[in-house]
Amino acid sequence: MEEARTLLLSERKFSDLYLCYCGQSRCMPLHNYGPTVRPNYIIHYITEGKGCFYAEGNKYELEAGQGFLIVPGQQTFYQADKELPWTYLWVGFDGGNVESYLKEIGLTSEKPVYRCENGKVLQEIVGEMLENQKASFSGQLLLEGLLYRFFAALAENIEMPALSRQESENLYVKRAMEFIRNNYFEDIKVTDIADYVSVNRSYLYTLFQKSLHMSPSRYLAEIRMSQAEKLLLMTDFSIEVTARSCGYRDTLSFTRIFKEHFKMPPSQYRKEKRKEQI
Repeated sequence: MEEARTLLLSERKFSDLYLCYCGQSRCMPLHNYGPTVRPNYIIHYITEGKGCFYAEGNKYELEAGQGFLIVPGQQTFYQADKELPWTYLWVGFDGGNVESYLKEIGLTSEKPVYRCENGKVLQEIVGEMLENQKASFSGQLLLEGLLYRFFAALAENIEMPALSRQESENLYVKRAMEFIRNNYFEDIKVTDIADYVSVNRSYLYTLFQKSLHMSPSRYLAEIRMSQAEKLLLMTDFSIEVTARSCGYRDTLSFTRIFKEHFKMPPSQYRKEKRKEQI
């Protein structure tokens, strides 16, 4: 038996990440769940007591301050301790970006157990979820925001194992590339990219050369030129507007760089490519 509060949702208005259900339970001694298979992801966090979690042939003995991840299609079983049964909260969720989000915070089916330094914030967020029983669109937006807060709290408070040097280098490059793709239209410099990933310029240059065989500035230029080509061929925007939309505040600089890249100025490139399409 268990004493539980739950919230179940039926509508799905979001696709990247959405809440399926959540709850809190105070379990009786030896209370268990499973063996079973779930259709979505679930994260449990233990607030009191202890118990065991079984997944993929592994047994994990867990206590307050720890939690575990269940992934879709995975057979699991978990049971409260006989002497000190656990109390836990859970959040069920799914979405197209869930796997990448979980990987970013260090949770996978191979590494499903975590320790959270500040579990109180997780309790507060789930408490807010349970208080929101509105079926309106505004209520769903509120729950969506709370779910992202839950993930942010996990990312900030989970005790992560130390990354290997190669994993750290790959992560720096990945985050730098994401920053460039999301901000190429701004007047960003390599210094801004290095500051974002918290490394110096020379080290970032070394990492890019090692991973992509090009400098960060070259990668930024490649992204900008690719977008400039699309705008020139798919819109009638002026060269000035195209330049500014790709992060260049100076049209002359844009034209010079474009000519170096495509061997002709942007106006001529647009004209000749459109002739080829006729």
